[in-house]
Amino acid sequence: MAPATGGLRRLKQRSQFVKAARGNRAGRPAFGMQSVKVEDEAPGVGFTVTKKIGNSPERNRIRRRLRAAVTMCASDFVPGYNYVLVGRREALHEPFSRLVSDISQAIARVHTAKPNSARPGATRAKGERNNRS
Repeated sequence: MAPATGGLRRLKQRSQFVKAARGNRAGRPAFGMQSVKVEDEAPGVGFTVTKKIGNSPERNRIRRRLRAAVTMCASDFVPGYNYVLVGRREALHEPFSRLVSDISQAIARVHTAKPNSARPGATRAKGERNNRS
């Protein structure tokens, strides 16, 4: 994959999105961010907005606003990580400067958050039940 503007790779394959979903997370009113360490040097960024958010023009507008905000803070992304931004309806009305600052804060948050393995129950074997009393 050739790097896009700002040295960011674009995530396009479903497997990249699924892998990022298992990584660290940070939430903001306009979006959720997922991050996972990968082998590639350039940071990768993907965008997703589900159908329950709105109709296609609204979803596309959310994606465009998030892409523009990511471009503004491209230097904040850490090499060797993939990031997925999950758009929310609030991204339509959030001031653009707030989107940019929220993305920068979310990047810092996903790199200071505990890894998934530290979450309770994250290390259970497949099919094993939670035996809390």
